[in-house]
Amino acid sequence: MSLRRRFARLAGLLLVTYLGIVIVFWFLERRLVFLPTPYTDEWLKPVDPRTEEVAFRASDGTAISALWIPPETPHHGAVLISHGNGGNASHRGRLAAELRKVLGAGVLVYDYPGYGKSDGKPTEASCYAAGEAALAWLRDTAKLEAGRIILCGESLGGGPAVELATRHDHRALLLIYTFTSLPAAAKSHFRFLPTHTFMRTRFDNLSKIGHVRRPVFLIHGTADAVIPYAHSVSLFEAANDPKELLTLDGFGHSALVGQRFAEPFAAFLAKHAP
Repeated sequence: MSLRRRFARLAGLLLVTYLGIVIVFWFLERRLVFLPTPYTDEWLKPVDPRTEEVAFRASDGTAISALWIPPETPHHGAVLISHGNGGNASHRGRLAAELRKVLGAGVLVYDYPGYGKSDGKPTEASCYAAGEAALAWLRDTAKLEAGRIILCGESLGGGPAVELATRHDHRALLLIYTFTSLPAAAKSHFRFLPTHTFMRTRFDNLSKIGHVRRPVFLIHGTADAVIPYAHSVSLFEAANDPKELLTLDGFGHSALVGQRFAEPFAAFLAKHAP
């Protein structure tokens, strides 16, 4: 066999192998993106004893569960937390309790479909729908004004939070180690894959954040190995004023906790009162 034919055969084999890997990742995408913990697997005791379990339905009828800490007064408003891709709402008890303590605001942490006690299956669209239902609950059931509701997105939760911020009035947008887009975040881990081409789950925050007209506060650690710090820098640059990026030197993705940013965020809100 000539050298040219051997090279062609090897190149063909490599191409078929590469395409096979891409197809496998395409089929496994949602399992890699969404890592839900049902309540039957683990459900943690609330950090704040005032925490209540509430439920409501998304537009398609899916039952969505959430944890709610009431505010000091309706004037204090609330924080709506869209959490990350792993665990469930009960794992955000420490974050919720810290925000409640510092801001005096109520805190609602909802679960996406398939997470915690929520029904259904998680997709980008179903996460958006769950966020819409959670925001509607704060307005219609908790009777809070839209302008007193802070939209908070943690990691993957930045997607639903930014989407809500482009569609509804709110007090401010708070983003905790969030990515520019999911394909961009995936690319930092799988550089050999055409993530921007084949990924169906997008959460394209970078293209949307410029449409947010309320204050934007971002937090990110410089040692984040899951979502690089540069993602928050890009989001900050694309956001409208007023805005602030709180950089936590040496902190990773799971090490950022409420007490590290709650007080700076409170000061930011006071500076940009409506």
